[in-house]
Amino acid sequence: MPDLPTPQDAAEAALFSECWDAVLSYADLCTSGSAAGRHLATEAFTHGIHEARIAEAQARTTGRRTPRLPGIPLLLTSVRTSAAAWETEGKGQWLDPELRLWLNSEKAARYTGPPLLRPLALRGLRDMQEPDAALLWLAEVEALPLPDVARRLGLDPAAVATELAQVRALFRDRCQRNHLDTPMDVECRSYSRLLDAVTRAPGAETPEDLSRHLAVCVQCAEAAACLRLHGGGTPAALASGVIGWGGLAYLERRRRAAESGLSGGRAHAGTDRGIAPGIVTRPRIGKTGILAAAVIVSALALTVSLMQLGDSGGQASASGDSSDRPVAGATPSLPSLGTVSGNAAVGTSSTSRPSHTHNSTKNDDSDTEPQGKSTLPVDVSSAASGSAEDPRSTCRVKYEVVNQWPDGFQATVTVTTTEALDDWSIGWTFRDGQHVTQMWDGAFTQNGSKVTARANDYNKKVAANGSFAVGFLSSWSGSNSQPRDFTVNGDSCSTAR
Repeated sequence: MPDLPTPQDAAEAALFSECWDAVLSYADLCTSGSAAGRHLATEAFTHGIHEARIAEAQARTTGRRTPRLPGIPLLLTSVRTSAAAWETEGKGQWLDPELRLWLNSEKAARYTGPPLLRPLALRGLRDMQEPDAALLWLAEVEALPLPDVARRLGLDPAAVATELAQVRALFRDRCQRNHLDTPMDVECRSYSRLLDAVTRAPGAETPEDLSRHLAVCVQCAEAAACLRLHGGGTPAALASGVIGWGGLAYLERRRRAAESGLSGGRAHAGTDRGIAPGIVTRPRIGKTGILAAAVIVSALALTVSLMQLGDSGGQASASGDSSDRPVAGATPSLPSLGTVSGNAAVGTSSTSRPSHTHNSTKNDDSDTEPQGKSTLPVDVSSAASGSAEDPRSTCRVKYEVVNQWPDGFQATVTVTTTEALDDWSIGWTFRDGQHVTQMWDGAFTQNGSKVTARANDYNKKVAANGSFAVGFLSSWSGSNSQPRDFTVNGDSCSTAR
């Protein structure tokens, strides 16, 4: 007679059903192909369940429960741990190249190093009761509607909004305590009380000296991201601080999934996905523009949106007009927790995971809707070749700078074509010496000022009157004019203004 399932088996099956799509989504970001992503997700889930069983056994033995992350973030960190094991075991070729660089840097070591030096959001979330931490994560990072969160956690739907507000305040309190416990130099310590006061008041301006300090101090900028509950920066602080590499890419994927109504799941035949039959999985979100919203709420540079900097830079107050100032990054890379957690997508994607010079083998659906109109200070005084709306052109290009900081920027090139395409390549010429450093939804080469972006396997075909896009990160210095001479498959394109 077969063994009957135990309550633990039932709990783990429920955890699988609730968390598999999240684990698979992040594993997909971490790997170089869909098959590798499924394999990493399976290995990470097994590892995470094993760690949870050990923790439960220790709790029963000692009578004390060690603080731990709730289900989804626990399993996402298990993905990161499993990826690190792949790199150590010589299987790094299956990982995203940028993740491999991160795993071999001091940024990755921060997540396993001395507890007092680990990311503040990770420490704050771990110090909360597990049900409170689960509520915060599902609402803020997974972006689930509150009725869905209440149903999943068994909460009163009428009271879940109030509980979430209380949990946010609790997260801030835990982060503040951990920030004060962190080893600091004299200057950082001198700003700790002011930082607490400024981030606590919704309309407070930031004194100029504190603004300058946040622009160069990773530790205090991270604290600002975690402590300021206004401005919508909490999801980015959590994703970057807890997940690490690819946190913002993952955040944007989950937001898009929730907005598309995919969070409820859709049944697939498990056998053709490498998943047990009967398990509910979710379609993955495509890759274009994943970094766009993630950058805006990026956690380290997030004094952009987390610290509302006053024009005068004078005394802190509870009201008045404010302007945002980004925190300068240490390298010409995405201004996020990258200098803290190394989020290369921050990163994100996410964003979805940026594609690099190698061709992806993924078969995801391409997500090619154009980004919102940029309000950043890019010079568009000179139009690209091909007059705007040239009636003879079969393609139209829209170039947008999504985000810009002192030594770099993120941009999107969206193409609409009147003809069906079996494959495509986009070309353009920079005017001011810009140099592409990362690209997603395309594989790029650059020769001098000329850039060519070629399709990946999953987004080669485009229907007539359809659109496709690539996103990229680039360095710049002095001026950042719009590129010229846009082409698709060698033919000139008109340029939307």
